[in-house]
Amino acid sequence: MEKEVVESYKKAKEISDKVLPLAKRLVKEDASILEIAEKIESKIKELGGKPAFPVNISINEIAAHYTPDINDTLRIKAGDLVKIDYGVQVNGYIWDRAFSVFIGEKKHPLIEASEKALKEALKTVKPGIKVFEISEVIEDVVSSFGFNPVRNLSGHGLERYNQHAYPSIPNSKNTIQAEIKDQAIAIEVFVTDGSGYVKESAPTLIYKFKQAKPVRMWEARKILEKAQKDFELLPFAKRWLKDIASPLKIDLALRQLLEVDALTDFPVLKEISGGKVAQSEETIIVE
Repeated sequence: MEKEVVESYKKAKEISDKVLPLAKRLVKEDASILEIAEKIESKIKELGGKPAFPVNISINEIAAHYTPDINDTLRIKAGDLVKIDYGVQVNGYIWDRAFSVFIGEKKHPLIEASEKALKEALKTVKPGIKVFEISEVIEDVVSSFGFNPVRNLSGHGLERYNQHAYPSIPNSKNTIQAEIKDQAIAIEVFVTDGSGYVKESAPTLIYKFKQAKPVRMWEARKILEKAQKDFELLPFAKRWLKDIASPLKIDLALRQLLEVDALTDFPVLKEISGGKVAQSEETIIVE
């Protein structure tokens, strides 16, 4: 890995480290999820980085991909299991991290299981380790707590301007022989007291540039331009478009862009049986 690449990852990690205590302080009863997301994203920028993707604030059975909508009024309440997933990018190199909080209690067994599985999985990582070896550790730890890993969610490689790169690192046992070396990866553990699978659900609040396409609406053309230039082809939130037009016109423009295959959408992911989900994630450079 080249020196400039390593330096960018180091800077991204430094920013992520500084953001983490702020993010944890913000997650409390009656907090506005919109305010939490905006404060975390603003802090990343203030420290010299950029959000690698919109801050995800996924609660209870929602496992991933919930970021606040424009004028979102949702507030955190007692008994919520809240997951914060945020990424920092410097020169396109991404540090991806997530943690979970149970509102009203300092501990929750799902969170303990996800944190322990992440810790043990990180211990195994060394150049040449194979994906199946990491996944086996994750599932064994999660199962020892009596829970299920979310089997259709995975950790992943990280590349420049690509947060979900090769290889995929499942949370459950597999036979993937891919070796990990000379790259950044994110070990991303999802644990549930449900059946262990997620499904795509409404709403969709996160999108990503896919390809340039001609579109009729000016607002759609503007979104495509911002997706390429301002968001640097990385995922973006619908709320990041609020200065372009009214929410209704933004919805119409996004629909048009999806119809012509110009954008990729990321619907909210929910545990299929309604089980609560905890998430723990950390990035590591394997050299």
